[in-house]
Amino acid sequence: ARLTVSPTRDVRERNARENMITDRISTLCDGAAPMHERFNALFALRSLATDDAIDALLTRLDAEREPSALMRHEVAFALGQMQTARAIPRLTEVLGDELEDGMVRHECAEALGAIGLESCRDALMRAVGDNKREVRETAELALKKLEHRNAVASGSVVGSAKERASASADGATPFLSVDPVPAMDSATPMDELRELVLNDDADMWSRYGAMFALRNKSYASAEATTACADVLGAALANSASALLKHEVCYVLGQLQSSSDQARASLVACLEDTNEHPMVRHEAAEALGSIADPSTEDYLNKFAHDSEPIISQSCEVALEIMRQEREGVMCTADGVQYVVNKD
Repeated sequence: ARLTVSPTRDVRERNARENMITDRISTLCDGAAPMHERFNALFALRSLATDDAIDALLTRLDAEREPSALMRHEVAFALGQMQTARAIPRLTEVLGDELEDGMVRHECAEALGAIGLESCRDALMRAVGDNKREVRETAELALKKLEHRNAVASGSVVGSAKERASASADGATPFLSVDPVPAMDSATPMDELRELVLNDDADMWSRYGAMFALRNKSYASAEATTACADVLGAALANSASALLKHEVCYVLGQLQSSSDQARASLVACLEDTNEHPMVRHEAAEALGSIADPSTEDYLNKFAHDSEPIISQSCEVALEIMRQEREGVMCTADGVQYVVNKD
């Protein structure tokens, strides 16, 4: 006789998973829930990447505008990182709506670049003429990324030697993010990368490519990480481009370096009320990721900022800091466990 396994356990596990997804969706869409809980729900849904999870993110992007654009901006980012083609129509619609918050529209343009399909091209071409600098610069980068991807696929060579170097096919990176620009070749000398990142007259594609190459080089050692973070800290302190500075903050959060210069530049950005909100927001979250005790007071202070994007980002950053310090890791289904850091 053939032995059969009762389906009861499979049904139980499937029901538990469905209930968990329903719970995460409910938290994500609950405007009264603490922002860090909504972010945790977003991260879980992004990791699960089921049809239900994608539908929930698209619904959240469709939601009425809140006083803060933070959540919808983060949803757009998540959809881009998931590289789901189902998101293209809604991302296109939000990108083209000039009444939308510029930070959300910028993230939609970046998400379309991350998805990287030809069906994204028309929306990005329209956005290149946008009146908001962060939107048009992001659209320009996303279009160039499409061209780069097509050139790599066809084996053709396009542009100057410098542009080819900063459109390297070298995709080796220990980081899991889908970057808006490919890193420059890993063999590019450190001094050349530093000069490009710090040069406000250089084109944005080259500066981004140099920044991601620096980040990738940083993985070699603690000393390399600090050297990279020092360069990015200097760029953050001196660049005039809000778009570049916001990406610098994001990369510093990835590096989690103890660089004094980087940390000081992040704090200065957070404190500067004249700085673009998308830069201050990324600075806050980077400080949370770095989790240095010396910056906790700044995050607590600006958790009461009059700008909702900033106050909510600091709330999220403080929770990230707590998790980093305690070694808390979260599985996709939301189960927390502690990693022994010794």
